[in-house]
Amino acid sequence: MKKVTIVGVGAIGSHVALLLRNEATLRIVDMDRVESKNVMSQFHGRPGVGKGKVQSLQQSMQLMFGLRIEGIPHRLTEDNQDQLLSGSDLIVDCLDNAKSRIIVQSYARRTGTPCLHGALAPGGQFGQAIWDPAFRIDDESGMGGATCENGEHLPFIAMVSALVAQSAKLFLREGRTVGFQAYPGGFNKV
Repeated sequence: MKKVTIVGVGAIGSHVALLLRNEATLRIVDMDRVESKNVMSQFHGRPGVGKGKVQSLQQSMQLMFGLRIEGIPHRLTEDNQDQLLSGSDLIVDCLDNAKSRIIVQSYARRTGTPCLHGALAPGGQFGQAIWDPAFRIDDESGMGGATCENGEHLPFIAMVSALVAQSAKLFLREGRTVGFQAYPGGFNKV
């Protein structure tokens, strides 16, 4: 079975892990903790509040599906990128900050590791599942508030997460790199 590393297990990444659980061996990387506001839009429940997102997701996947996933509760940095990302057949970038996305993108390009980027606009206007090298990392200056704070955009987050998972699945099963642009009213292949 192929190994997929999901970097960032918040709004998109936690749902992508849920949806890819039968498609690959999963490794998840995230240094954040679950906050009470996260349970409204992420695949983290109330028992996970205060725990690391990695630990919370590992426990949920074990409890619900009997599935053990590899978890790395550390911040991805230039110094540890080789250690945290090596051995991946696919990297799925579900991060919410440019600095960390640049590290993932640079690693993927340097090593030739396929990389799929999942992203949401801060106000929930659009989302995307885009393969590297077509993905452009946005400048974070002037961006609005987070998309996943109060659950308002949960159906859209779920749709974008499903498109990211579908893109990954097509790659894992058929070697195809299909991307998607999503809007609250629908989506398009790219």
